[in-house]
Amino acid sequence: MCLAVPGKVLSLDGDKGIVEIGNMKREVFMHLLADVSVNEYVLVHAGCAIEKVDEEEAKITIDIFKELIENEVC
Repeated sequence: MCLAVPGKVLSLDGDKGIVEIGNMKREVFMHLLADVSVNEYVLVHAGCAIEKVDEEEAKITIDIFKELIENEVC
């Protein structure tokens, strides 16, 4: 199974950007999206931003991931 996770764009430099996903910062390829700005949210899959997402929707998804992690049963 493959997942795309939302992250906040912190900086842009050409076709790359730094995206905050949870408490991690990752360098991500941005070349698949034509118009992305700092502080917007994107879906990241396999090191590439594949879609811009609404901030509210991104935060809902992030909260669901946090809840899943907190309630993980081993």
